Amino acid sequence: MQCHVHPNNGIPIYEQICRQVRFAVANESLAVGEHVPSVRELATRLAVNANTVARAYRELQSDGILLPIRGTGLAVAPGAVRLCQKTRLKMIRERLRSVLQEAQQNDVTKAELRELFESEWKSLKSGKR
Repeated sequence: MQCHVHPNNGIPIYEQICRQVRFAVANESLAVGEHVPSVRELATRLAVNANTVARAYRELQSDGILLPIRGTGLAVAPGAVRLCQKTRLKMIRERLRSVLQEAQQNDVTKAELRELFESEWKSLKSGKR
């Protein structure tokens, strides 16, 4: 599992970890039954406090995404893929709604938005940024 945190982006680090785990489960790069890195291992890799990773893992457990496997650590729970896919769409919808509200407040037309969307989507697909 690849995980990166950005300490200065305004989102708490534990939440960034939660989001990245959820997205990895949603796109199945983390499969059901697969173990996540230990708290210590991920904290070292990300250069963050182990308590931060532990907090993220506790939240993911309480949400039914991860489950403890006695003696081996935490693994992706059955049913987590569907939960994470729903969460992923909800998070994207919230961000999209915010962008659309800003566009509407600034009189950006639907056609301009569509053109902007297509242009950005194309540049992301081609790897140009």
